[in-house]
Order: sequence, then structure tokens, then C-alpha cells
Amino acid sequence: MPVADTRSIHRTGRRVAVAGVALSDTGKVDTERAGTATPYALHAQAARRALADAGLDRSRVDGLASAGLGVLAPVEVAEYLGLRPTWVDSTSVGGATWEVMAAHAADAVAQGRADAVLLVYGSTARADLKARRRTANLSFGAHGPLQFEVPYGHTLVAKYAMAARRHMHQYGTTLEQLAQVAVQARANAAANPEALYREPITVDDVLSGPLIADPFTKLHCCVRSDGGCAVLLVAEDLVPDLATEPVWILGSGTAVSHTTMSEWEDFTVSPAAASGRAAFARAGVTPQDIDLAQIYDAFTYMTLVTLEDLGFCAKGEGGAFVEQGRLLRDGELPVNTDGGGLSACHPGMRGLFLLVEAVRQLRGEADEGRQVRRRDGTLPELAVASGTGGWFCSSGTVVLGRD
Repeated sequence: MPVADTRSIHRTGRRVAVAGVALSDTGKVDTERAGTATPYALHAQAARRALADAGLDRSRVDGLASAGLGVLAPVEVAEYLGLRPTWVDSTSVGGATWEVMAAHAADAVAQGRADAVLLVYGSTARADLKARRRTANLSFGAHGPLQFEVPYGHTLVAKYAMAARRHMHQYGTTLEQLAQVAVQARANAAANPEALYREPITVDDVLSGPLIADPFTKLHCCVRSDGGCAVLLVAEDLVPDLATEPVWILGSGTAVSHTTMSEWEDFTVSPAAASGRAAFARAGVTPQDIDLAQIYDAFTYMTLVTLEDLGFCAKGEGGAFVEQGRLLRDGELPVNTDGGGLSACHPGMRGLFLLVEAVRQLRGEADEGRQVRRRDGTLPELAVASGTGGWFCSSGTVVLGRD
């Protein structure tokens, strides 16, 4: 595979590796019974598992990145985990948060500001809804710029639906093509024992489901689940101490676009166009070099347009690209090999799950029937994880590779 010159990216020359990855229990948890999972407990469970995966003691962790929990997220989570980090990050830009944090953490490690940074997340979004606990309003409040949209009922799903309709109008993308994204995600989930939904679905199943926001039916939208995960990044100095083979951070890119829909210049272009271009350039690779992609998929349109913006196909050709099983585990470009947010899990800011799945695939640790292999039977060499936040408001893209 092409070799990235990380020294030109990270000034000090320290390369950055993913040392450990893990999920907490995912899917459905019962938070009503004493002693069962809470968001903090899911953080701890995922963190313990990631450290065990890396073979490093928590005393080696001197950096922590956390968002989505508590008022002082990294401080509260650090205390709960028994950590006293000297580098922290609480950047919160929606679903892209974790790719953006990974970029920040990689820079910090490369610059010598930290040696081992733990990114950790946990949420009981499904259990909270089931228990009728108060959850975030999907209109994201009526303050600031959004006050001009909220009175008209623009929920998050409606914003994505509007963008999908524009793509359909401008490029002729069809509902059947969008449905293919959901069908192939479910097919990938079938081989994932941790996926929330594994039963096969058809294009007709997607099209005939209850309408949520035109043109999206229920199966065009992500599942709502509980769960957490953790990723440990370390400096190359610590790699000899690892229990697993390292996966290297080769390049990253971040970008933001808009909050108010009227300020979005083109509904068919996401900020992944900018973050992806930067990530590939810094990694010294092209989209054609990539063996698999993990893409944020709260809605089917997200997958389609992100594939375009990352350069896997030309603008407007995403509909044709997702046909013919290209996104399946054994397809031309395996995408969301765990089933993604559409079938596997979506407890909120799902971006960290993308990194976990990418690393597992590169290590050859995916479940039987789910492991991606190249045409010659070897393990994949390069993967990309691209997270999207808000309603295409933010994007973070990370290129990872085996050495």
C-alpha cells in the first residue's frame, strides 16, 4: 500500500497508532433495575475492554476525549474511570465528534503533549426513550440561528429528507437506490452477532414502510439503541508494549458547513468533501486505494452523498454506485461492515463506532462471515472512517492503515 509520510503531517515525527478498541454491551439495556447499565457504566465497560485489548494499564493513559455526558464531560468521565489526564478534549460537533477528536488526539500525541489518549462514549438512548425519560429535542431548541426554523417544524430527519429530495431532483437518484443502502447495511448486519437487527430486508420492505419524513420511510432511518465504545490512541513509543498489532492513523481532516438550512449553499454536497480531501492528502493515498469504508449513516442519503463527497464516485453518481451490492462485505467497496447505524446500533453520536469497526477489520478480527478480504485473500490494508454531525453541519474523516 502507499506509505504516508506522517513526519510531514506531525511535526515531531511521532507516529500515532490505535492500540485498543472495544464496544460495551450494545443494543438494549435495562436501566431500571438496580445494578444494570447506565451511561457512565457503559463508558467504564468500554474503557476497560479497550485497555485490555491494548494490553495497557489505565495508569498509562494521560489523555481523555469525551462528549455527550454531563456538564463537564471529560472531567466527570475521567473521575468515574479513575483517571487524572493532563490532556483533555470535549469537542462536540454531533456525529462527527469522534473523528474530529481522533484528529485532535493524534496531533497531541504526535506533538508529545500526550502519550496515550482514550476516546470513550456511552449512551442509553433507547432505554431512556422506553422509560419516557426526558431526551434531547430533535429540533435542537429555539435559540440562536435555529429560532428562525423551529417554528416551521424542521426536525433533524426533515432536514435530511429535504436534502435527499434535492439530490433526487437534481441527479435523478431514485427511492429504490436509497433503499439499496438500507438493504445492504442489513445484509452486513446479518453476520454481526452484536447488531440490533439482523433479519434480511428487501427494497420493497423499505419502500412500503411507514413514512417518517418524505421521502424517508422507517427503514431509511437509523435504529435507536443503547451502547458505548472506546478507542485508545498511543504514540509509536508504546507500540512494543501492545498486546495487539497496531493500526496507524495515516491522515485526518475536519470541516464544518452550516447550521441554518438557508446558509447551506448546496444540499447535495456535505462537509465530507472538504474533510475527506484533507484526510486523503495527508495520508498520501486516494479513494481508489481504500479497501473498506465506515460511513455515518443515520439516514440512507448520508451514505450515498458521503460516498460521492469522499471521491468514491462522481457527484450525482451515488445512486448508481450503491447498486449491484457494492457496499456488501464482499462487494467492490465494503461499507459499514457491522451493519451501521441503519441496522447494528445507533446510541447517539455514533462516530466512534466507525473507528472501532475499521480497526477490527484491518486487524482481521471481525466475526466469521463479516471479515473483509482483498481479492487475493489478504487482509485489507487501508480503511476510511467518516463521521457526519448535525444535518451535514460537520464532518471528520480519518484514514487508517496497517504497517
